[in-house]
Formats: sequence, C-alpha cells, structure tokens
Amino acid sequence: MVMVAMMHYRFLLCFRPILNRCPLGRSVSSLQNLEQAVRAEVEAKNYIKIPELLISSDACQISNPFSFFSSFPQNIRVQIVDEMLQSLIPIRPRSKAQLTYSYLLSYTLQSSHPFPLALAVLQRTLRSGCVPVPQTHVLLSSAWLDQHCLSHSVANILLQMQSIGYHPDCGTCNYLLSSLCAVDQLEEAVKVLRGMGGAGCIPDSSSYGAVIGAMCRVRKTAKALDLMKQMVVQYGLTPGQGTLVKLLAALRANREIWKAVEMIEFLEKEGNSVGFESYELVIEGCLEKREYVLAAKVATGMTERGFIPYIRVRQKIIEGLASIDEWNLACAVRQRFAALKS
Repeated sequence: MVMVAMMHYRFLLCFRPILNRCPLGRSVSSLQNLEQAVRAEVEAKNYIKIPELLISSDACQISNPFSFFSSFPQNIRVQIVDEMLQSLIPIRPRSKAQLTYSYLLSYTLQSSHPFPLALAVLQRTLRSGCVPVPQTHVLLSSAWLDQHCLSHSVANILLQMQSIGYHPDCGTCNYLLSSLCAVDQLEEAVKVLRGMGGAGCIPDSSSYGAVIGAMCRVRKTAKALDLMKQMVVQYGLTPGQGTLVKLLAALRANREIWKAVEMIEFLEKEGNSVGFESYELVIEGCLEKREYVLAAKVATGMTERGFIPYIRVRQKIIEGLASIDEWNLACAVRQRFAALKS
C-alpha cells in the first residue's frame, strides 16, 4: 500500500512540478475550487470544458480532481466516464485531453473495481495518440495482478469491456504486456500473451516483441526461443529485426551460439528475412567460442543473402580456419569473399 501511495503521488506530481513551491493554504483552496468546478461541469454534462479547466488551473495537485466519483454508484460512475470519453474524441489538438485522460486513468486504476473501466480509459487514451505517463505501468500491473489473483482468466477480464460498450483490442493488450514486463512480471505477461486470443485480440509482432525483449533482458533464452517459434509458426508473424537482435544477443551472452545459428536457419526456412546485424552478431559469437567452421557456415549463408561480413570478421574467419588446419574450407571461403569483390 505504501508503494501504491507513493506511485500515486509521483503520478500526480509529474503534471504539477511546482507543487513544492505552493503554499499549503493556497494549494488546498485551489484544489477545492478545481474539484468543485470539475464536478459542476460533470453534473451539467459539459464534459468538453473539463480539459481546459485542468490545463488552466494553477492548483497544486496533491489529489485527483476526479476523486468525487467515488461518491457515485458504480453504474453512474461508468456512465459518466463513458460520456466523458466520448466527448473527448473530437477535441483538437488531441494533446489537449492528455491531462484529463491521465487523471481519469489514475483514478480508475486505483478505485476498488478498476476493470473494465480502466481498460476503456486506457484504450481511448491510446487511440487519441496520447501516451500514459510512465507510472501507469505500475498502477496497471498492480490492478491486473489483483484481478488475476481472484481466479479471473485473461479472456474474462478483457471481455468485461463489452459490458460497458467497449471491445478489447491489440493496442490495449500490448500496453498491458509492456506494463507487466516493465515491472518484471514476465510469467504473467506470457499468460496474457497466450490468453489474448480468447478475447478476440490476436497477438501481433509488437505483442511478442515486448515479451521476448523482456525475456532476453534477463537472459531467459529458452522461453524467448519458444515464443519466437510460436509467433512465426502459430500466427505466421514476422519478428522485427530489433526483437531478433535482442534474442541473438542474449543467446550469445549465454554462450548458446549453436542455438543462435539454429534460430537463423529456422527463420530462413520459414521465409523470414534476417538482417545484416543479426548475421554479424552470430558470426562474432562463433568466433568468440572458436567455432570457426560454424562461423564460416554462417558467413557463407550471409553472402548468399547479399550481405558480406566486415573485413575484420572475414580475416578472423580465415585465420581461425587455418589455425585448426581447415585449409580447404579456408580457401573456399576466401574465394567466396573474393568473388564478391570484397
């Protein structure tokens, strides 16, 4: 609870950097006036005026201006937030609604029943082009874990959005995945990734990329390899070059260079392109382990794709093959490089 309270404070502080310079009396007074003004606009259904109120207010926020929502019954609260979200859609520039979305998201995520309303607010935030503040990752992950611990399945939690007129989408799920990964809840992220389809959200390359990247960061390469193969075989997705580089770099760091080579071969067999950086990374990993024959094999495959290793790497391959008496292979590889006018 202490951590959540601190994150709430930091969440609000990022919008009001002048907090520490405001006299306490003025802060309380300004806050009360702002909340009263916002409530008046809500009760009058003049939701379109709320973004301007929040932007122009000089109140030093130590509380959420939508806190008064807690006094409303749940069904009324959902109706009001829904109407507010719909009213924000035509606002231009869209960034004008950033503060409103942020406060709504903060309030809903910390309410006693965050879902499905918080997911609806998150979806509208993302679709508007606004980016939630970083602290949202912690609040969203905490709320999600609390709900999932109550034995609600991933699909059921997401499908609750339909009860208030919204539908789960890949963008919302991907933000949830990135949030869980940001707080190192990687196993939970995998559960969400595998449960998205049950809610009609077919994972995309970004979905897998977020989780694979997080797995690679902590060198959980076995799980990352499984996810990479799953995205390619089961969903026919093409992994981003950045995601592939992260996976190959993690395999190299773990000295699992044979698995890195096998991954390149797997992707090529499945018709996926492999970039120069990936080839170069794997060849250098082979050289580090003195797997010179393997390095020559990867380099040859690399040239067949129109790439050629850096000159320093080419020299190391030839010298390495010569050092293990693989003269014939060394000559063949040298001729291959020469044929490409390198």
